[in-house]
Amino acid sequence: MASTEEEKLLVRQAAAGDHRAFRQLVERYQRKVFTVANGILRNPDHAMDVTQDAFVKVYKALPNFKGDSQFYTWLYRIVVNLCIDKKRKAARQAEVDYDDTLAHSSDGPSLGPMLASTHIDSPMKAYARRELRVQMNEAMDALSEAHREILVLREVEGM
Repeated sequence: MASTEEEKLLVRQAAAGDHRAFRQLVERYQRKVFTVANGILRNPDHAMDVTQDAFVKVYKALPNFKGDSQFYTWLYRIVVNLCIDKKRKAARQAEVDYDDTLAHSSDGPSLGPMLASTHIDSPMKAYARRELRVQMNEAMDALSEAHREILVLREVEGM
């Protein structure tokens, strides 16, 4: 991670219209933004949408960024607010998730697509990993939004 002065310079350059500087900011923070969004939303597709929306919003608002806080603090607040908006919108709409594994098997869920996407060599390991993920998601879902956010900040972001 670059020093604070380097970051301030990148922010100033990006605010002045330097696309390369903005690209460096995106590359520097996109993984962190996605991790925070996914930790809050618990849905990688929605987290990816929020990540993209956050950087679009930053790009448009960057000339108005005063620099009173660190860039990442400002970006983080934008991400959290977009996640809150996404959750509110999802609560108003009834969403039905499509599970690709169900479409590939007539006798119930199969592990085929999961194995290909996770690069796990044995079905037993894939199943154990899936079970652990289900248990972790259930535990995260049992937490309040505030507690979930705290856990993501501490355990995922290292804050």
